[in-house]
Amino acid sequence: MTSQTPSRVRRAAVAFALPVLMAGGLVACSEGRPVEAPEAGAPSAPVAGASSAPASGTPASELRMVETNGHTLAFHVTPGRLPAIVLDAGGGEDSSYWSALVPQLARTTGAAVITYDRAGLGDSDEVPGAWDPQAAASDLESGLRRLGMTEGVVLVSHSQAGEVATYTARTHPDLIAAAVLVDANLPPFFTEEQTARIIAATAPQIEALKAQPSTKQTRQLIATAESFGPVHAAYHKLTWPGTIPVTVIVSEKTPFDGSPDDAQHWRDAAASFAKAGPDRTLVTALGTSHDVPKDAPALVLDEIVKMTR
Repeated sequence: MTSQTPSRVRRAAVAFALPVLMAGGLVACSEGRPVEAPEAGAPSAPVAGASSAPASGTPASELRMVETNGHTLAFHVTPGRLPAIVLDAGGGEDSSYWSALVPQLARTTGAAVITYDRAGLGDSDEVPGAWDPQAAASDLESGLRRLGMTEGVVLVSHSQAGEVATYTARTHPDLIAAAVLVDANLPPFFTEEQTARIIAATAPQIEALKAQPSTKQTRQLIATAESFGPVHAAYHKLTWPGTIPVTVIVSEKTPFDGSPDDAQHWRDAAASFAKAGPDRTLVTALGTSHDVPKDAPALVLDEIVKMTR
């Protein structure tokens, strides 16, 4: 690979930061289903520093630059009732990944909705060094507390953000009331054999990225590659707290469309995770690629609404 178009950079991002084998492209082919509005609840305190939501329509989001752990992260706050709904995008993606879902979610639930850019993405500062999901979890926890989110958030995490969610849930269970994990990286998936397969399959793409002009995105992908083995060996040993209800949405095609063995391992990992504790629900997003929030936004919205109830 001697040149790197934006689409191929995107596919490389899928390959490592999600992670995924370069077995085939992702296909968006699902339509969402309608959802019902939740029952009206008693309003609670507004988000600190944000204006109250208007009676109709979608309130505008506010950019909040938050200092956390020695660097600055960009949080986008759509005001509403607390507890808030926090959306965390997958590897190589920033807060804009959720741009279509945020207004629907705010209108349907009336809750405050928060998206953010992890370190090195979007408008947030870059942090040198390899990918560290524990540091990312610390960033999220610290940033939310600085915004006045001290308990009870509903955390929605896609792909690589599942790692951030798991560490956050383990270290700060008081912060999270419930979670929706959308085709997320789950601990059971990362066996020693599977992790080795991913490293071997994606090594050529990472080497090619190193030969390209350095960008914010490629630096993040290379950082993920540098620590992939030890990070996921440790991650594989983790468990989700039994006190936090969780919905696990798994795509039908998985990130490994074109590699049946890997795709089945992804589905099996989601099923075993869902069976391993109380208050866990497994939902299969029929017809979807790994980009479930893009392919079936109404299904994702529906599952989030159920959690907010």
